[in-house]
Amino acid sequence: MKTLLGPFAQILPMTDLSLKGTLQDEQLKVIEKGGVVVENGDIVAVADYKSLLQRYPDSEIAFIDTPMVLLPGFIDCHTHICYDGTRSRDYAMRIAGKSYLDIARAGGGIWDSVTKTRVADLVTLTENTVARANRHLKEGVTTIEVKSGYGLNEESELKMLRAIQQASLYTKATLVPTCLAAHMKPRDYNDSEEAYLQWILQELLPILKQEQLTQRVDIFIEETAFSATAAASFLKKAMQQGFAATVHADQFSAGGAAAAVNAGALSADHLEASTEKEIALLANSDTVAVVLPGASLGLGMPYAPARKLLNAGACVAIASDWNPGSAPMGDLLVQAAVMSAAEKLSTAEVLAALTLRAAPALQLRNAGQLIPGFMADLQAYPTADYRDILYYQGKMKPAMVWKKGELVSI
Repeated sequence: MKTLLGPFAQILPMTDLSLKGTLQDEQLKVIEKGGVVVENGDIVAVADYKSLLQRYPDSEIAFIDTPMVLLPGFIDCHTHICYDGTRSRDYAMRIAGKSYLDIARAGGGIWDSVTKTRVADLVTLTENTVARANRHLKEGVTTIEVKSGYGLNEESELKMLRAIQQASLYTKATLVPTCLAAHMKPRDYNDSEEAYLQWILQELLPILKQEQLTQRVDIFIEETAFSATAAASFLKKAMQQGFAATVHADQFSAGGAAAAVNAGALSADHLEASTEKEIALLANSDTVAVVLPGASLGLGMPYAPARKLLNAGACVAIASDWNPGSAPMGDLLVQAAVMSAAEKLSTAEVLAALTLRAAPALQLRNAGQLIPGFMADLQAYPTADYRDILYYQGKMKPAMVWKKGELVSI
């Protein structure tokens, strides 16, 4: 049965826009008084509401009686929402002036989350992931990448990825799992970083493939994590096993973005420390530059150079980096809106970064735009002017969210 949703004051289908480079608001296609026809979870048609009434006279009508702006559901292509515990102690130390390394030496940082997540059971991790995914979904984020990486041994990494798999059964949001066992070399692993990465490749990844827990890997390239040289070998071998790759790159020092581009990774994420060299490499590649304003806000660091990346011709996506340490807020729209003011990103660039430009980072071919045949992942904001969405800096939330054509109620 087809259902006609509308009329909407404005529909932004996010179509006819380039995947790379700058965008002006004048390039945004805006359908005034439009409607969307959905069937079996997919979009059938997007057009003027009156014309859809004539073309689909037998459709069930889902009448929208207040002014609304309709957008595709957001895609958050970088999160760590499967974890237990908080790192409020870390945050208090950080705002009191302690550095990232100071906090790590005091027992905080990633290892603190590893310790807490290792002792959490599967049910707890599943429930935590579902709760965070549902909050995201209520705020218009219909597709969510979720990383492991707070396990760092076979038992706990598998537990995390199984929790993500289980969570996908209890949330309507689409969850895309990623193995981040290469988050850091665990403190209780006594061999070299190369030996640890070999363990992931030879022991862990075959289990993930057998259990179909994920088809994606990630690695953190940084002075406190893994070297670019070791990561290059790891990425090559993981991709030879059939895994797609993404990279935590250039967060505190440069080098990771080049490794990501050279490996043909889907995305290079963070980029706060990227220089003109890394910007040019990303712009001349198919690797998506994923910027994470939540981490900048949480750590009190400069934003990634999103404006320079766009001007150079890169594909820029914005993700939340929702995690217990550096980005605990987890509010994707707030982060994107605040960053847009600082980096002078147009509304078109921000909305594209949350939809069609985030899709290739997750190899999504049917999400991020309102096109016939794409998933009916939709969100409607209580306004008649799409510019209000960023104007209120994320305080305006969607009044209605649909996942695969179904109105979400959480």
